Amino acid sequence: MRKLLAVWAAKLASVAGRIVGKKSSSTPGVLALKICPNLISLLKKNITKGVIVTCGTNGKTTTNNLLNTALQKCGYKTICNNLGANMIGGIATTFAQACNIFGTFKADYAVLEIDEASARRVFKHIKPDYMLITNLFRDQLDRYGEIDITVDFLNEAIDMTDRVKLILNGDDPLTAQFGEGREAYYFGISEQVLPQVDETKEGRFCAKCGEEQEYNYFHYSQLGDYYCPHCGNKRPNIDFPATKVDLSESMKFSVDGREIDVNYRGFYNIYNILAVYSALNVMGIDTSNFNSVLSGYRPQIGRMELIPLGGKPCILNLAKNPAGFNQAIQTVLLDKRKKDVIVAINDLANDGRDVSWLWDVDFDKFSGANLSTLTTTGIRLYDISLRFKYSDMKIDNITSDMKSALKKCVDNPESEVCYVLVNYTALYPTQTTMLGLQKELGSNEIVALDKVGGERNVK
Repeated sequence: MRKLLAVWAAKLASVAGRIVGKKSSSTPGVLALKICPNLISLLKKNITKGVIVTCGTNGKTTTNNLLNTALQKCGYKTICNNLGANMIGGIATTFAQACNIFGTFKADYAVLEIDEASARRVFKHIKPDYMLITNLFRDQLDRYGEIDITVDFLNEAIDMTDRVKLILNGDDPLTAQFGEGREAYYFGISEQVLPQVDETKEGRFCAKCGEEQEYNYFHYSQLGDYYCPHCGNKRPNIDFPATKVDLSESMKFSVDGREIDVNYRGFYNIYNILAVYSALNVMGIDTSNFNSVLSGYRPQIGRMELIPLGGKPCILNLAKNPAGFNQAIQTVLLDKRKKDVIVAINDLANDGRDVSWLWDVDFDKFSGANLSTLTTTGIRLYDISLRFKYSDMKIDNITSDMKSALKKCVDNPESEVCYVLVNYTALYPTQTTMLGLQKELGSNEIVALDKVGGERNVK
């Protein structure tokens, strides 16, 4: 009876939240757990084949949702927290919303994105059969602290599992270390792709001896073909290597002799796709139609999302830590068109109050981005403006009004495209503003990517 009451309460809370305009992805679950603290473990019995969890600083929402889409395309029934509510309340909401009025459901797999710091709490209720870790970077310093604390959290969580199979980013020394002494499979990019320019390497010290690592080549941050000249620790043998990477038009690469060809933006998406491909293979799922899965997948909002405004392509992207921002900057640099850039930084609880991480972003690289205008906004607009000043970047507009900033970019005849880079709590309000402005301007066509720097309109 307690379980049934918890499910009903969660469903009613979700409906009430939607009525008042909330996404209600976590609060209903928090309420349900107060009524029935073991709700998740009770409902886990409805999953017949297994539980797959995805952790990692960047890319876990895209990876988790793409994996869920792939399983559904293969005919499996899944439950998934695809809105990204990845703490205990969000997991409880996902399970409760999957239930019928009798408090039951049937699913082959639970596909769950899990917050790194919350994994040890979630694993008290549900043990994963497969665990995918995308990468580890500094993020929300006032919540996570430095990376070694996050590593300890994840090690503690993994030790709580029973015979979990790990699918790890072998190019990331911080992530690869979890495979030592455990059943692990590694994915990575096994050739030099990007120019070897100076970049902040967050995990540049060896996970075993603490000395500085060296690289045969690196991709970004600490990701690459690393080795420690002091103790011999090195990149593991890669089970699922990407080769023949081509970013000249669409994103192409080969894995297991199969060519992957997708119209995604951002070099980092190769890792997201590789992670999903690797997980499916480890799970024994057929990947012969993998390209068709990719072509039909639509990323969550703010993942290089195109929203045309007044006929001008505007690209919204979430970047919430130094590694994410550096990759967003790299994507902007690959686009050779004249462009406006808007950067919005907030410091609400979900962002992390500490914005000192802005000083670890390579903002000076924007100098080579063929900018027309640069605008700063958000709650911490003066902090980001100061950061640009120290990078000798001219700021054309400092404003707290996102709508007016967007209008100026739309009306700018010198620019061909607008990039809007935001951190977490600025994402949904910015998308709402952009969609509202789109309707106001009478421009609601769908834009599909043909290649980086080019689009085609589809009626």
